Amino acid sequence: RWPSLLKYYSHTDGVTWLEEYKARHNAGLEAQRIVASFSKRFFSEHVPCDGFSDIETLGCPSHFFEDELMCILNMEGRKGLTWKYYAKKILYFLRQQNILKNLKEYLQRPTDRQSFLEGAVLIDQYCNPLSDICLKSVQAQVDDITDKVRKVLRTKNPRHPSLASKAGEVCVPEVELQRQVLDAMNCVLYEQLKYKGNELDYYNSLNSYIHQVLIRRTGIPISLSVLYLTIARQLGVKLEPVNFPSHFLLRWCQGKEGSTDIFDYTYIDAFGKGKQLTVKECEYLIGHHVTEEFYGVVTSKEVLQRMVGNLLNLGKRESTDQSYQLLRDSLDLYLAMYPDNVQHLMLQARLYFHLGIWPEKVLDILQHIQALDPSQHGAVGYLVQHTLEHIERRKEEVGPEVKHRSDEKHKEVCFSIGLIMKHKRYGYNCVIYGWDPACMMGHEWIRNMNVHSLPHGPHQPFYNVLVEDGSCRYAAQENLEYNSEPREIPHPDIGRYFSEFTGVHYLANTELEIRYPEDLELTRATVQKIYSSGKE
Repeated sequence: RWPSLLKYYSHTDGVTWLEEYKARHNAGLEAQRIVASFSKRFFSEHVPCDGFSDIETLGCPSHFFEDELMCILNMEGRKGLTWKYYAKKILYFLRQQNILKNLKEYLQRPTDRQSFLEGAVLIDQYCNPLSDICLKSVQAQVDDITDKVRKVLRTKNPRHPSLASKAGEVCVPEVELQRQVLDAMNCVLYEQLKYKGNELDYYNSLNSYIHQVLIRRTGIPISLSVLYLTIARQLGVKLEPVNFPSHFLLRWCQGKEGSTDIFDYTYIDAFGKGKQLTVKECEYLIGHHVTEEFYGVVTSKEVLQRMVGNLLNLGKRESTDQSYQLLRDSLDLYLAMYPDNVQHLMLQARLYFHLGIWPEKVLDILQHIQALDPSQHGAVGYLVQHTLEHIERRKEEVGPEVKHRSDEKHKEVCFSIGLIMKHKRYGYNCVIYGWDPACMMGHEWIRNMNVHSLPHGPHQPFYNVLVEDGSCRYAAQENLEYNSEPREIPHPDIGRYFSEFTGVHYLANTELEIRYPEDLELTRATVQKIYSSGKE
């Protein structure tokens, strides 16, 4: 019934299977109850934060609860879209909580037990909690590359000490023997496997995720350096990470081990096909002189800090993701490592405030900031005041606005909820999830979008649409037309508004239907009329 749970049991365990079955069954019922409640409770919220606090106090084993969420997500067909949408959000939260615990445990270890690869995997897992990423499989792929390097090394030097032992058990003291290892690594990584720095799409977040680096064989300096360093150490060459400005490097000691003289090291650019650089060449690489401190070795925590810092900067650049997921995830990671960093705490508070989520948590963050740095009282006071106002407004909120087509002011609205449309001008496919009898945006938006250039200007119905590229747009009626070849819209928020795709249109879920009670019949009638040729 639940084969995915086998991994939680050992052959030597004495298990009362009837009790296990009951526990899994009850966890399934609890998961279904919570998922079903989310749409009603959090329809108007992009991030159902209050619901997550319910999940933190689960009365059942979390792996049973998670297994039921996976069953919901794996339901076949185009039904249950709303259940899948909220099951995915809950699963995302649950897994991130577990990964965060693992990261904190990792940071508590002595530095010699903090593997750079494991740290990179933890960051990858936290930003992609629904992907199947585990240290064991990533390590297996790295081991496979290491074995390929051994094969090349064997053809060059059959008696090389790196061939005698397995990972972590060998140390190659002679510089010339170490050079042979690095040459073999460069041959395998850059000539045979075609790894390279991603110069064309440098600011793609996939370059920072170690499992994607292994799949796509490309990355940025720091992610490629972690891979390069891990392979070298498994072959007995102790490379060290260097937090060089603008371009992460590795260093290889040519003099006495532990030397503080920067000229005793050769610097390796994993982004540049393993090229070996002098101090002067490192400066040419970034175009300016730097002081000696930037050539020093850094800890695994500092490497993770830089990896997360890269993701933070990418999260700030993102414009299409309305929930700022990458920025939120990278802030969580940064503050797990540096919980008292005022700058990032303030950024987190401002972000939650901007998104209108977790107002109670915003107040906790602000209180923490004030205790750490009283000079922030001006910014803290402003956010506290407006957050308290937000909490009060939320208490006073009345029920949802209901739009009846029978109202005289809605007579010009031609299209209805759930119809698959095409934009006449830009050609994108989309589905309608809301409408207004006239443009409800402010003067600035109307001016920026050049709405007055339309024949009917802002005085025509406008529609909220989910677009196939993952964006949400607000389109004028005159710019939309029925899609002659309707198809599913691959938008992450589709389940927030719709419960099913029929093949030609979407069915609004209960919460959306409450807000547009007369649209469903109109949608069905429209579909019958347009696609009566037998498509439906």
